[in-house]
Amino acid sequence: MKKLNRTDQLIVNFDQGLRTLFGKPLATQRANPAKPKENTHLTTIEQQLSMRLMRVNHAGEVSAQALYQGQALTARTNIVKENMYRSAMEENDHLVWCHERVQELNGHVSLLNPIWYAGSFAIGTLAGVAGDKWSLGFVAETEKQVVQHIDEHLQRLPAQDDKTRAILEQMKEDESHHATVAIDTGGVDLPKPISWIMSKISKIMTKTAFWV
Repeated sequence: MKKLNRTDQLIVNFDQGLRTLFGKPLATQRANPAKPKENTHLTTIEQQLSMRLMRVNHAGEVSAQALYQGQALTARTNIVKENMYRSAMEENDHLVWCHERVQELNGHVSLLNPIWYAGSFAIGTLAGVAGDKWSLGFVAETEKQVVQHIDEHLQRLPAQDDKTRAILEQMKEDESHHATVAIDTGGVDLPKPISWIMSKISKIMTKTAFWV
């Protein structure tokens, strides 16, 4: 397999960004966990709630793609770079599943996705520049916060919405795995002020994407 130079990597990153925002993301082709579940009746209010929650999750996956792409671009070692790309591919599964569920619930994804992507790509690039151990630590902390965020959504979700619940539960399992891989690969705990800032930025995004 040809080793990509920096120009090649930039082209790949640009392509991934276009696919994430406007096209069909390159995913692993895992089956959507919602497919085997039967459609259940949701009231208009329940449907709107599920749709908005999944729009938030979709926006989160857009941000995750940008973070991984930015970190892979500036990773110091091939092992870390490969781990970033592999995790990004699995996150694309989530991106596809969330998009499909939002459409099934007669909604649309966040209109601010390009902003989430650009900001997250910049953050991911800076995290990679700081060094692999910090970049991996950033991944672990991000995934930890995502798991907490999914737990909150599982509690808010209408009890009978089995399709959305199945997607979120699989996402939670995958995010926990990504955090574990990041630590096992050499990630370190981030300073508490950094974790606090990450949490505040995440809350701004989730509250905004819920409505827009």
